[in-house]
Amino acid sequence: MLRDRPYFFSGIGGSGMLPLALIVQAMGEVVEGSDRALDKGMTGAKFAFLADRGIGLHAQDGSGVVSADQVIVASAAVEDTVPDMVRAREVGATVLRRPELLADLFNSAARSVGVAGTSGKSTTTAMIAWILHSLGQDPTVMNGAVMKNFVTDDIPFASALVGKGDLFVSEVDESDGSIARYDATVAVINNISEDHKSMDELRTLFAGFADRAHRVVLNLDNDETALLASKARPDRMVTWSLSDLDADLEASDIVPQPEAITFRLTGRDGLDVPVTLGVPGRHNVANAMAALGAAKALGLDVANAAAALEGYSGVKRRMEIVGRKGGVTVIDDFGHNPDKIAATLEALHAFPGRLLVMFQPHGFGPLRMMRREFVEGFASGLTAEDMLLMPPPVYHGGTTTRDVTSADIAGDVAAAGRHAEALDSREAVGDRLVELARPGDRIVIMGARDDTLSTFAAEVLARLPS
Repeated sequence: MLRDRPYFFSGIGGSGMLPLALIVQAMGEVVEGSDRALDKGMTGAKFAFLADRGIGLHAQDGSGVVSADQVIVASAAVEDTVPDMVRAREVGATVLRRPELLADLFNSAARSVGVAGTSGKSTTTAMIAWILHSLGQDPTVMNGAVMKNFVTDDIPFASALVGKGDLFVSEVDESDGSIARYDATVAVINNISEDHKSMDELRTLFAGFADRAHRVVLNLDNDETALLASKARPDRMVTWSLSDLDADLEASDIVPQPEAITFRLTGRDGLDVPVTLGVPGRHNVANAMAALGAAKALGLDVANAAAALEGYSGVKRRMEIVGRKGGVTVIDDFGHNPDKIAATLEALHAFPGRLLVMFQPHGFGPLRMMRREFVEGFASGLTAEDMLLMPPPVYHGGTTTRDVTSADIAGDVAAAGRHAEALDSREAVGDRLVELARPGDRIVIMGARDDTLSTFAAEVLARLPS
């Protein structure tokens, strides 16, 4: 619950922080914040948007933390040694980590939908948001990505939606263990695979999330979520599948298109409707099925929900076409773990054209933990004519071990028989992409936790010859 005190978000520009700050402000609280990207003059449009909405912005030097009355909300990227945190301890301010505040708001809602899983959370959350909005439910939504359906000239960074209904919809994250804080009315679990934690840890976290929910929506196509389904009571479960006839909801007759996909939605209750999604890839059919499962779990008409989905326009940085120039298409994509990368490569390879992939790892830790999975994913997902280019991983400072690098991954992929190079900087990757590109190619800019990747993608497009 909110504390009727001023809130200060340290790391306010982060994908999980900005929408939460907007929700807290919309609930009537005074909100200020800081961000190291602001200090560096990066992603200025985002901070101008926050300032225009009356959110006070400060340097991340502790100067904005002035009183014990403040509630300091810190992102995971803000370490205890950051001046904001040091100053908070000095003045005796209350300090919350982002998941603590989000879980408080989520658990206090009359009805809540928590969207979990290794991959597809942001897209599924956006699909649920659009369904609920279209069906008059007026939800409050916390997403980690900008939802295109809700973007306007006044709200270009629509990763949050503040409604007047009693529904609160949010992504919930297993990577930091905070999924254990959420008690959902409806728990949606898309898939479970190794990412930031071991499988044993993940099984415990996801099972607890499912057990605490009133109803759970589960994917029968994923071994781990299917195992959860085998242990859940049928009356509190909605299942979906792209292949299992025993699921409550099934997608069949899937027909990919370059920028869309169609399928037939059937249900054990006699439901049978055609669906057209305006976003490509079988993985988006899976995301849509999870969203439709959530609608069913909430007691909504699934046929109406499916009709609403046909108006879904996507989220930013999910296979987003930046533009085309000289016969080359530039695509901006959030792919950063093996599952997400595999889904993007599969969707793109459904149609002809060489892929020039820049993959910027989102940290040294994931490379160390999933080196084998990254290498296997690129080795199997790239064709003999594709090219993988890797700059150094994102690194914002701190004490992380840097023993596995982009050069290690690229070297392993090359040893597996695919074209792969590691370069010293992102600028060098840009030069190489422009040098290599020829008509018919698709340049894919992949990575997470770096808002400047979209700017980089636009710059590469601008540099291509006409």
